[in-house]
Amino acid sequence: MSFFLHQPGVVCAAAPDLAGLREAVFAAEPGGVAANATVWPGHALHLGAVNTALPSVEHLPLSQRSRNNALLLAALSQIRGDVDEAIVRHGADRVGVVLGTSTSGVGESEAAIAAQARDGRLPASFHVEQQELGSPALMLAGMLGLGGPRYVVSTACSSGAKALASGARMLLADLCDAVIVGGVDALCGMTVAGFTALESVDAARCRPMSATRAGINIGEGAALFVLSRTPTAVRLSGWGESSDAHHISAPEPTGRGALTAMREALDRAGLAPADIGYLNLHGTATPQNDAMESRAVAELFGLSLPCSSTKPLTGHALGAAGAIEAAIAWLTVAGDGRLPVHHFDGRRDDGLPPIALVAPGQRLATAPRHVMSNSFAFGGNNASLVLSHV
Repeated sequence: MSFFLHQPGVVCAAAPDLAGLREAVFAAEPGGVAANATVWPGHALHLGAVNTALPSVEHLPLSQRSRNNALLLAALSQIRGDVDEAIVRHGADRVGVVLGTSTSGVGESEAAIAAQARDGRLPASFHVEQQELGSPALMLAGMLGLGGPRYVVSTACSSGAKALASGARMLLADLCDAVIVGGVDALCGMTVAGFTALESVDAARCRPMSATRAGINIGEGAALFVLSRTPTAVRLSGWGESSDAHHISAPEPTGRGALTAMREALDRAGLAPADIGYLNLHGTATPQNDAMESRAVAELFGLSLPCSSTKPLTGHALGAAGAIEAAIAWLTVAGDGRLPVHHFDGRRDDGLPPIALVAPGQRLATAPRHVMSNSFAFGGNNASLVLSHV
């Protein structure tokens, strides 16, 4: 059975929409991530902040008014035609919602707590349910009048990718005829401070696979797709998930769990490693993740498969990362042969397998028929997606 991904809607630090993201990921010079001293006052860090104007949330119930949901509405506005068509075609009760997120409305809680400390009371604009993890799915389903299943996956950095796999399983189980899938996360002080406490944040633009890599740049954004059986140019042909449970924050160093997820995705797609034409790396630029992933990629694919991490452009958008990178994979497989550039300082780590990192201007004669996107999370929660051109 084939499941098709309609053109995505996306907003992130690299671009406010899909057309802008197409230009950003193939560009010779990196953009998007930039110095920021406002998300965590007193700390100047490179972050993947969305600086474009976002839709108002004032029409939503107070409990759903959050930056997280504003990002989601920005992505939704780009695919609203496909969403409405799916509702008309299948009926509202046969359309579901599965999203990945990790912060939900934590930023609103941070602002409310600061206001209470200053003023002695919580602001009228605050509702504790703004930070409820299910808020994005409930908001979309309620606003669109959907009657199908709606829920949020929160498995840290694999959430957005797992939402696409979960949507496919809902179609397989005949619970829905179409599912709105994707991910969303908003910047907040808690995540930036938390990852800094783990010594996993780089104050400069991150440098995946570099000998000088020193950590991630936290980002934000949203990406949404309509996933259905209605044919389009791109299929979600495979997905693989694993949980190696090696450590709460450090990846299993041999890449065992990552290999399991990638192999399962290939098996589900009915493909061999040689069929993949491009791989979007999880590529966080932390010492341990890059070491693990490069070993796993080299073992499964060898050293010639074009690979890149796009996190120096988008930042690491946590629960939204897998969905945003699925949108980048969609652009690649539906494109003209251009490949997303791997931006770093060019200083390869001699301790890592020399996998084939995409250089500026590098392209194939035609778009790759099949591409893979990796998302590896805390707790050893791993997900890989395969997208294929029809």
